[in-house]
Amino acid sequence: MKSIFIFSTLFFCLLGFSNNSFCQLFREPVYGNFLIQNAEIHTVTNGILKADLLIRDGRIAAIGKDLEYGDAITIDASGKRVYPGFIDAGTRLGLSEISSISLTNDFNERGNLTPYARAITAINPNAVPIPVTRIEGVTTVVAAPRGGTIPGTAATIHLIGYTPDQMFAGVEMLILDFPSSVQRGRWDRRPLEKRLEEYEDQVKKLNEFWSEAALYHKLKSADNADRVIPTYEAMLPVFNKERQVFVEVNRAQDILNALDWLKDKDLNVVLTGVAEGWRVTEQIKASGFPVITGPVLQTPSRSYDRYDRPYTNPSAMRDAGITVAIRTAEMENVRNLPFNAGYAATYGMGIEAALEAITIVPATILGLEDQIGSIEVGKLANLFIANGDPFEPRTQIENVFIKGWNIPMESRHTQLYDQFIERKPGLQLID
Repeated sequence: MKSIFIFSTLFFCLLGFSNNSFCQLFREPVYGNFLIQNAEIHTVTNGILKADLLIRDGRIAAIGKDLEYGDAITIDASGKRVYPGFIDAGTRLGLSEISSISLTNDFNERGNLTPYARAITAINPNAVPIPVTRIEGVTTVVAAPRGGTIPGTAATIHLIGYTPDQMFAGVEMLILDFPSSVQRGRWDRRPLEKRLEEYEDQVKKLNEFWSEAALYHKLKSADNADRVIPTYEAMLPVFNKERQVFVEVNRAQDILNALDWLKDKDLNVVLTGVAEGWRVTEQIKASGFPVITGPVLQTPSRSYDRYDRPYTNPSAMRDAGITVAIRTAEMENVRNLPFNAGYAATYGMGIEAALEAITIVPATILGLEDQIGSIEVGKLANLFIANGDPFEPRTQIENVFIKGWNIPMESRHTQLYDQFIERKPGLQLID
């Protein structure tokens, strides 16, 4: 597939079309020292500051008035806003190019219980949706596998790098798609007895696997046995609480079932999805588990619910005292993260809390709050400059920095825009 694409591209370039967008390449990002002057800095954790910001060695080196740095590239941000880069803690970015074409998807390992499958090994740094995403202010994402009860481990990545290792932010988490006992959608015509039978069978298999993995952990801890079983070896960081478990649940009954299953397990748990969290806020609050919810931009899970239930779900949980981050759960459209947060802000969450839900809150849940999620001296320079509120569709993001790299504001979308705005009717590629 990739070889065909490369050959086709070279073929068109050799035909003499190198001056148009068929062979257009993105500019390289620029690394160096940058001085952003006269900005309105939305720090998230320390209010809004009218100040300068210095980026040096990939980090935020200073914030203050009238900063100077001899060799820094100066950016005048008068009338502009600076925000920390957005974090989407639930995507398949880099694991899927086009959802409807199976050859471009690499997020589903064969098997139902595959904790050894690591998303970081399958990340495509050259995926077309990555530039599309980052020019919208999203600088860090969790790329998660799907398929099966335990499809593998997700990876946190910064959206810059030529290899997965260069992109890796150092945090992985086990994905557990908890079995569901409810209808999968309006098209699901299984009778209640059939649904419960399948649910009990899935839970039985999960329990058997979990017991075997726990025994393996116990034996390893006792005598440091030399024998390695990869499937269970991948579970050791989970039982040692060195790796979080992202438990995917959405319907109210499934949430309650998952909480009941988790109550006697000493794990570092994050609930994800949680589309009907607003129905069971008391139980989620009692569990103490943080939540990564979304997408917000979706239809209600039940036909009789109000149209705005997905929009109000984050605020309902936050008002109940639950720690809530917002995700897109997208492949190609992770770029819509700020609009998911914008809807949550409008429907009860408020702008400040919604901004936190895609910056410092997911950073804290991931254990990366000392690196990203807010604008503070010493943190990675993951930030962007905008001419207005990033939750507003009309706002233009003008500069994006990831790990101190000034990212070119180009993507496949901007290429297509340029190509068609300057199109020549009747152009023939081949005579």
